[in-house]
Amino acid sequence: MTRIRLLLGDEAIAEGALQAGIKGVYAYPGTPSTEITEYIQHSPVSRENGIHCSWSSNEKTAMESALGMSYSGCRSMVCMKHVGMNVAADAFVNSAMTGVNGGLVVVAADDPSMHSSQNEQDSRFYGKFAMVPVLEPSTQQEAYEMAGYAFELSEREKLPVLLRLTTRLAHSRAAVSITDGKPEIRKRPVADDPKSWVLLPANARRRNDDLTARQPYLERLSGDSPFFRTVMSGNGNGKGIIACGTGYNYVMENRAVQSGFHLMKISQYPVPSEKISDFSGQCSEILVVEDGQPFLEEQVRGIVGRGYPLKGRLSGDLPRTGELNPDNVAAAMGLKNARVFDIPEGIVPRPPALCEGCGHRDVYIALNKVLADYPEAKVFADIGCYTLGALPPFCAIDSCVDMGASITMAKGAADAGLCPAVAVIGDSTFTHSGMTGLLDAVNDGSNITVIISDNLTTAMTGGQDSAGTDKFEAICVALGVGRDHVCVVVPVPKNMDEITEVIREELGYDGVSVIIPRRECMQTLARKRRIARKNQEEGK
Repeated sequence: MTRIRLLLGDEAIAEGALQAGIKGVYAYPGTPSTEITEYIQHSPVSRENGIHCSWSSNEKTAMESALGMSYSGCRSMVCMKHVGMNVAADAFVNSAMTGVNGGLVVVAADDPSMHSSQNEQDSRFYGKFAMVPVLEPSTQQEAYEMAGYAFELSEREKLPVLLRLTTRLAHSRAAVSITDGKPEIRKRPVADDPKSWVLLPANARRRNDDLTARQPYLERLSGDSPFFRTVMSGNGNGKGIIACGTGYNYVMENRAVQSGFHLMKISQYPVPSEKISDFSGQCSEILVVEDGQPFLEEQVRGIVGRGYPLKGRLSGDLPRTGELNPDNVAAAMGLKNARVFDIPEGIVPRPPALCEGCGHRDVYIALNKVLADYPEAKVFADIGCYTLGALPPFCAIDSCVDMGASITMAKGAADAGLCPAVAVIGDSTFTHSGMTGLLDAVNDGSNITVIISDNLTTAMTGGQDSAGTDKFEAICVALGVGRDHVCVVVPVPKNMDEITEVIREELGYDGVSVIIPRRECMQTLARKRRIARKNQEEGK
């Protein structure tokens, strides 16, 4: 029995993973991947089957936990945004070397056009680098079906599988036909001889040879995938299109086959080079349509050769950066298409801003007031809502690079003689990757002031649990910060004199000091109050 549900691409993957019988999902919240884990957390199946679905401290710990579950014979999934792949890379690449037992699927949600990200990196490169199968759905239905297929593929080939999608698919809805019935947890026996999981050089060299030798076989699997297809136009104009992911949708919206184009859809990597070579021989030219970097285009170029007329992002026929859309794909196809993506006249973009009443606002007001006396001061910030302190009216921060970098950059600046050097980091980001930087600063006795702006949640991605809530003072003291220099304040306007005085005193201290402004996020607080009122009205 099947039924139809309206699902986000993220939710379709989550539903597919539940139907595949996962025992756990491990993730750190990051747009546009967050809704995968949230869907599983709210699913009755998770409660009935005892599925692990709490948030991890960061993507590396998530990847390693999922790998441990796989070694134990159960199916597990790891979810992250593209920059999270950088954090998980050590464990991810080495999981290809050890291989897996229970199916292990790593979902990477890329963000072309950087709607909420620092870069446009393409996670498919990680799959190629690790030499593992990569899947890329074009629709929500495929996202659902690929999740189950990915677990089967992972267990059959004893390799992790990377499932890559982009923002446009992750955050758009479509009707998805799903299978009814209660899924059962799938479990395999633990291997009798798990020595491959020990990456001593002797084992690693053997595994590296095995993995490398399997690449031609994995290529053939890509060409035999149920999601691969080739359509030759009956009245063809000789031109061909190779499309993947959301790019395939834009090609279909422009009626590629009806317009005389031969069409190849690629949904699994390594790229099926023989089929691409055969396809190119039947086309006078090829347009490669992919959302992200020219990952596929570069490989197609290597297959067809330099003299072949190949078009795409590298040729300039498609934009080199940003998301694709039906308009620029139509232009690359040489078709006329009514433009639908222009911004109407009179519409003024509104930049993001910190919420009214947000505690981060009071932190920046106080910090700016104190730093007015220190013209040489620099404030190193981090990834989170508080990054908006770079914008007017605060203009309070001087850098934002990656998760956890604020503390280590402040340390480096202090090591160079800059004084004062201030780090601003959020509660969730601190436990994600700020703690080790604080330990470095303590060990070197660096002269820095760290502000852990604690709003008791992972606010930027929707209010998920923060791993260090109620533990920050203990963590800082345990890392070696003096108890007298771990200060907690409540960031509200009436406390402004106290906050500015604490900041002034700690800036004057020659060593590592930590200030923790603590007040709950306005959004999560309002949500809790709405739920409380509703429960009260319903007599719960």
